[in-house]
Amino acid sequence: MRMTGDRHRTLVVDTAFGSTVGVVGCEPVIERDSRGHVERLMPDISRALAAAGMYVSDLSRIVVGVGPAPYTGLRVGIVTAKSLAYATGAEIIGVDDLTPQALLTGCLRRKDPRLPSLDVRTRRPRSVMGEARRDDLIHLTLAVNDARRRQLYFLLMDENGDPLPSGHAAAHADASTAMGIDYPDTIVDRVNSRIETLREATGRDYAVDVAGRGAARYDGVWDGLSSPGLVTDAMLLDSGAVGLELMEEAAADRGDHGRIPVEPLYLRRPDVSVPHPLKQVLGSGPARGVAR
Repeated sequence: MRMTGDRHRTLVVDTAFGSTVGVVGCEPVIERDSRGHVERLMPDISRALAAAGMYVSDLSRIVVGVGPAPYTGLRVGIVTAKSLAYATGAEIIGVDDLTPQALLTGCLRRKDPRLPSLDVRTRRPRSVMGEARRDDLIHLTLAVNDARRRQLYFLLMDENGDPLPSGHAAAHADASTAMGIDYPDTIVDRVNSRIETLREATGRDYAVDVAGRGAARYDGVWDGLSSPGLVTDAMLLDSGAVGLELMEEAAADRGDHGRIPVEPLYLRRPDVSVPHPLKQVLGSGPARGVAR
């Protein structure tokens, strides 16, 4: 039986860490091994479409994760999604992989029964304004993703999921400009600085929930936050079918004016550098290229 209703015509593709592909309304196909997921991407998309009872020509929308993440896997996922959109005429929407984490932490705090069992470490948030104010804490989300080299991509968001720049910048910012890459202990310092600014401006106190790849690895580092909340290594798309639905919701909520280019977010500068000039040999003039 083919599913051709609008609810079942959206394909989600994300290769920011391993790969997750699936049709909204169905369970996703997940590859957790980031070394071989590129070769399995198209077969996994075929499996996801078959499980939904669809042909690729049935697609009306493709939602693709644009990072931030390491180069190769991310690029392949985006190119694949663009190719499918071009071939089918489907609408394509890019969604960064950090902003939707606020949806995940919100569901975890509410103990949303739709979520599968996820590994979550919880702390009792502390208020610097006194125990009586602890129940009034506003929960921020610190979304992270493994950037390798002992660094993390990160984005701090307010209770509504809107990006907050670290430090003393403006109250809100575009997600792509508010993201950063840094060492975990430096991220803690930057977030604490931002929270202190918010406290002075609002008279309120804040707790920080940390979610994303790499959060569990640096679990002890988050104790340095002024008021740490829950910590989970999960990404939104680890939530199965509900994760696909929420990812599509994150894409739809952007509207036409809030959409970002369907291009990869790397954040880190390329490792390549301009080569040194060729060496002089036997008193010849400066080498200017390949000898003919």
